[in-house]
Amino acid sequence: MFAEYLDVVDEEDNVIGCEKRSLIHRLGLLHRGIHVFLFTADGKLLVQRRHSNRETEPLALDCSVSEHVKSGENYRTAAMRGLSEELGITIVELQPVIKFRLKYGETDNMISQLYEGNGEAGMIQMNISELENIYFFNLDHLLQMIDQDEDTFSRWFKQLLLWNSGRPSDLEIIVHDSEQNPS
Repeated sequence: MFAEYLDVVDEEDNVIGCEKRSLIHRLGLLHRGIHVFLFTADGKLLVQRRHSNRETEPLALDCSVSEHVKSGENYRTAAMRGLSEELGITIVELQPVIKFRLKYGETDNMISQLYEGNGEAGMIQMNISELENIYFFNLDHLLQMIDQDEDTFSRWFKQLLLWNSGRPSDLEIIVHDSEQNPS
């Protein structure tokens, strides 16, 4: 298996280096990620169940797409790559929502960008090596699932859902929607 390289960033999201993903996670270096919320016309969120072979959060419910930003990529490029690799979607308009800091795990520290877009079930060609399944839930139902501890949510997805609903979350917001730089 080939090594994946990610950019190391400072607290202001400036690239200060490049390292192997495994080393970045081992040392707790700050790096970049993206998340995408795809909504259907009737307002349901496409939710993925992470594949059982995933290193972190196997079988947890997750955003429509969650990805690391590879070295040399910008946030939007990583989001489009993730949509293509995981869901087979190559054409979708994405809007930036927030940029935030979050401790994803004990030594997994990221600055991430959340995007929103529209997507329908007919657009999706699920990559079964990346995902176990996909679902469509309304946001209120997902919050009820969190409150009742009905299913396992990835840490970041749970925090994004809490933030989105106006509840306290662990997200440290850096930039909010209208202030966004779309890249």
